[in-house]
Amino acid sequence: MASAATVDYAYLRQIVHAHSQNVLDPSRDYLFDTRLSRVLRAQGMTHLEELVQFLRVRRNPELERTVAEAMTINETSFFRDGRPFELLRTELLPKIIQARQLSRQLRFWSAACSTGQEACSLAMLVREHFPQCDSWNIRIEGTDLSSEVVDRAQSATYQRIEMNRGLPARFVVRYFDHIGEDWIAKPEIRQMCNFRKANLCFPPLPFTERFDVIFLRNVMLYFSQETRKALLAGIHRLLAPDGVLFLGSTEQPADPSIWKAVLSGGTCHFTPVQR
Repeated sequence: MASAATVDYAYLRQIVHAHSQNVLDPSRDYLFDTRLSRVLRAQGMTHLEELVQFLRVRRNPELERTVAEAMTINETSFFRDGRPFELLRTELLPKIIQARQLSRQLRFWSAACSTGQEACSLAMLVREHFPQCDSWNIRIEGTDLSSEVVDRAQSATYQRIEMNRGLPARFVVRYFDHIGEDWIAKPEIRQMCNFRKANLCFPPLPFTERFDVIFLRNVMLYFSQETRKALLAGIHRLLAPDGVLFLGSTEQPADPSIWKAVLSGGTCHFTPVQR
């Protein structure tokens, strides 16, 4: 790998921002060395500076998107930070389910879903604790900028180390099949989830129907204030009037005038203010 002194990290940061609106601080330049190693191998290169020079000489939008996607993949796990899921189980979903008795429909959105554990966790939560919804129309949508992680999410296939992160043992037995070295979510879980590639930073957002619960956690950490405001305005339009939005533990809405913060169950969620 080329030394930091010879790599134009500023150029790479510009590419990431152009395709994902993520503003990466120079203190995080070291991540390029690790996260782009597979990209380099796929291109038959050994140094980051080779990649930079290649992109400078011949613009390659597809390769640029690959670079941006590699730098925006989020860490995830089943039932990550369990408090939002517990709050959904004990307080929030019972109220929403009661309000949907006529439509018998629930819609969830896991934005920046990565490899799908968050969406699968929502499916298992509903299956495990709300059997009265077994015959309902329940859709859990997952979106991510990276086509690679979307493909993995669609396969619902996980390795041992992933299964050991946050997943109760009884859920492993009940909701997964052990095939070879991997675990695959059972059809009843896979059928509830749908995954697609989507870039949240460039309108329009990929949906028109409203959602009951939206997880937008740790997505906006490196967005500009303007990008955050635009995204959350779109999220506001897609959330049901009695719906619930979860952000990351350190994130706040860019425009607090359209969101009400609610502290409960050791965590914070947001409900839309109707204008």
